[in-house]
Amino acid sequence: MFRVIFYPVHQSTAMSRTTFFEVKILDAKTKEQLCFLDKVDPRSTIRDIKSLFHKAYPRWYPARQALMLDAKEKSLRDEEVLQNLPVGTTATMYFTDLGPQLGWTVVFLAECIGPLLIYLLFYFRVPYIYSHNYAFTSSPHPVVRIAFACHTFHYVKRLIETIFVHRFSHGTMPLRTIVRNCVYYWGFSAWLAYYINHPLYTPPCKSHKYTRTQTIFAAYQHHSSLFTAYGELQINYALVIFVMCELGNFSIHLTLNNLKGEGSRSRRFPEPTKNPFTWLFIFVSCPNYSYELGAWVGFSIMTQCLPVAFYTLLGFIQMTIWAKGKHRAYSREFKDYPTLRMAIIPLIL
Repeated sequence: MFRVIFYPVHQSTAMSRTTFFEVKILDAKTKEQLCFLDKVDPRSTIRDIKSLFHKAYPRWYPARQALMLDAKEKSLRDEEVLQNLPVGTTATMYFTDLGPQLGWTVVFLAECIGPLLIYLLFYFRVPYIYSHNYAFTSSPHPVVRIAFACHTFHYVKRLIETIFVHRFSHGTMPLRTIVRNCVYYWGFSAWLAYYINHPLYTPPCKSHKYTRTQTIFAAYQHHSSLFTAYGELQINYALVIFVMCELGNFSIHLTLNNLKGEGSRSRRFPEPTKNPFTWLFIFVSCPNYSYELGAWVGFSIMTQCLPVAFYTLLGFIQMTIWAKGKHRAYSREFKDYPTLRMAIIPLIL
């Protein structure tokens, strides 16, 4: 157990009358006392306390720490001030190790680069993926090339946003969660790419007359598909939907980035701008998720592939959870928040 004394830098007459706090940090599992912080300034934040704790235990850097007032409660936010917490002058906090952490920039790069490279392997049909007769061949169907361009554009856009648009402060993600996310994104990219680039893939504009060898695969592609084939018109309309939603998604991310750039003192909820793509803010709290969903719906219609539709459905479920959480947070924080707005789908959800 470590004892750390925190002395203020300047000792004035006013400061001499300050009531300092004592902070005991216990292990959330064993309830063993790990550290005792003496003479802590009441204006210290949880981030300051984490830094002091880090000095006593260098292996637990602040991003790995979760401090709670009760072992079963949610962890305290870094910006919370000690004197504003429901504690006396002797505060007891419980510590949990969150495990190795990586910054959000690294997380997004890992999640995006993988699908890009994996899709390339299937698009160029490297050996041992399909029959050796198809090694390094290309599909004769234009929709396969369009799908490749759309998939590449989507993840290149995400990479550009990660590097130049998104603002990441001190947020991190546990390493085990990153591994799980990468398995999800990389695995689904491989599954989508396998069928879209398969030598027996039948595009929407292809007739439903199968050869004997194509029967099983084509049945999976079409009879199990969520969509009916409408030919080139289906592909073209789906491509327009995809492109428009990708542009809308990018516009929303730029708007949110500019909003964060105004600083915490002018914190306010996002509103529509002169950019028409941002007008969706009139109806939903998270139009970035709405546009993301629309892009994958367009991609599903374009390729008419069941794995793509299933991936879109899972993405919709997850983004709905995120959007509802953000919507509730906006409603609680801002009393003048527009009542017309829904979470992700205008007037519905």
